Amino acid sequence: MSDIEKQVKSGYEDASSITSQHVNPISSPTYAFKTSTNKWQSFKDSFKRVEVEELDPNLTEAERVAIATARAPLKRHLKSRHLQMIAIGGAIGTGLFVGSGSSLRTAGPAGLLIGYGISSTFILCMICALGELAVEFPISGGFTTYATRFVDESFGFAANFNYALQWLVVLPLEIVSASITVNYWGTPKKYRDGFVALFWVVIVVINLFGVKGYGEAEFVFSIIKVTCVLGFIICGIALVCGARGNYIGGTYWQHPYGAFVGDTAGARFKGTMSVFASAAFAFAGSELVGLAAAETANPRKTLPKAAKQVFWRITIFYIASLTLVGLLVSHKDPRLIGSSSVDAAASPFVIALVSHGIKGLPSVVNVVICIAVLSVGNSAVYACSRTLSAFSEQGYAPKWMNLEYVDRAGRPIVGIAITSIFGILAFIAASEKEGEVFNWLLALSGLSSLFTWAGICLCHIRFRRALSAQGRSTNELSFCSPVGVGGSYYGLFVIILVFIAEFWVAAWPSGFKQMSPSAIAESFFETYLSLPIVLACYVGHKLYKRNWTLFIPASEMDIDTGRREVDIEQLKADIAQEKAELAAKPFYVRWYAYAC
Repeated sequence: MSDIEKQVKSGYEDASSITSQHVNPISSPTYAFKTSTNKWQSFKDSFKRVEVEELDPNLTEAERVAIATARAPLKRHLKSRHLQMIAIGGAIGTGLFVGSGSSLRTAGPAGLLIGYGISSTFILCMICALGELAVEFPISGGFTTYATRFVDESFGFAANFNYALQWLVVLPLEIVSASITVNYWGTPKKYRDGFVALFWVVIVVINLFGVKGYGEAEFVFSIIKVTCVLGFIICGIALVCGARGNYIGGTYWQHPYGAFVGDTAGARFKGTMSVFASAAFAFAGSELVGLAAAETANPRKTLPKAAKQVFWRITIFYIASLTLVGLLVSHKDPRLIGSSSVDAAASPFVIALVSHGIKGLPSVVNVVICIAVLSVGNSAVYACSRTLSAFSEQGYAPKWMNLEYVDRAGRPIVGIAITSIFGILAFIAASEKEGEVFNWLLALSGLSSLFTWAGICLCHIRFRRALSAQGRSTNELSFCSPVGVGGSYYGLFVIILVFIAEFWVAAWPSGFKQMSPSAIAESFFETYLSLPIVLACYVGHKLYKRNWTLFIPASEMDIDTGRREVDIEQLKADIAQEKAELAAKPFYVRWYAYAC
């Protein structure tokens, strides 16, 4: 047994935790503490910190981080049904229901589909890469921790800070969105504070139930969102085919509407490029299945299915629904002009139903939009609190902040508290400056997701490089990305192109010749504020640590600590047996196993 494995094991062992010599200390961490028979006392005790043995001070920084994140005392209460619904419907939110209206207005129906279609390809590659890494390393912090282990310490710091800040900002944004959404029914503005408080309390209470509360809530929220989108698709197909007595077909793609916005090829191209920012916002959260791996009972079985189901979510819920939106709503519809992530009346889904005389359903869609923003707010607290905990475990936060504090119920309670307190910013909904504050908060999250996805692809590339450099192969992996390492290269390349395109759109927006320099600068930073923040984190950490290496050498990379399956030979035998059993089954069973 290596020194690292001994250290991990010593951190877990107590009188009751190791019951057999075959127990894997990394995969089955348990911690001893007395429980009271009194329910109130047990509830109070659940907030007490789980104590783990101090790490050996002689360990290197890389070894310390690997062990600390591998043995984080998070509860593994997420089941297969939770993870699959998070994968299928977890990322469906206001970006799809409302934000797509802005993209339709600026790019047209064809530009909308091209932007989302290209985005979906690198999202799929990223999810497959993340699935491979998360199955092998279901550790605290997930992909933000991979950045530290597989790329570079400074890159890891920037990735952690960026991801935590993204979700920290998203929480008040979504609560404000939910509070304004109720205006659809004519709710007086004076009640907005009350709705802000209501939504904030609901989100915080859900997360106080721990990962099980998050999983159950997302399971229910995702079912509602998926049902709504499927219902819209069925209704939309009927309307396009003339169910209301008026055949629509491709009317809004033809003259005088047009498939694109703009009179010149350059204007049409720029309009299409502007869709990527909206698509990034809509797809944000697709990576949450990887973050949840550390709290999943059996990631080797559930994560591959969840990763593959992302393809169907993209195809059915995004591409199909947005195709119908482009067929049912004109990009010149004046109701789209006010499109933003908080104006539910500008939702193209609602406009499509209202325009074609469907009564009742617009209110149903609006209720689902409220549920969607609650779902995203719920995910924001979950993701930010876990990222802050991993941020501290990797040594990036001051010790006095206690961000790595995990209580006996498996909740990173300090991270939950910080995220929840920041969510109180949602009370800007009652301010006259609400729009300005909202726009700048949105700018902070801006392209953050793209940085995260690029980082995941890079981590996968570096992991595969380490396997090769250390004379090992993909045969020892429980799950290999269906698109391989080539998919990660493709995803990283396309995301870099998107950054370049977005820089062009931000620096020279449509009609910039008529804009003042201050208006151009404001427009640029509202789109691209994430870039200077990430660069400042990366360069600042390099200067502070005086670490000038670009990548951790592949031959020195730790690709073992944190694995739940530590017996590689047994794992290979299990995988071979599973493949043999699957090969003996009928074709349709094998096809379903491959696709789903």
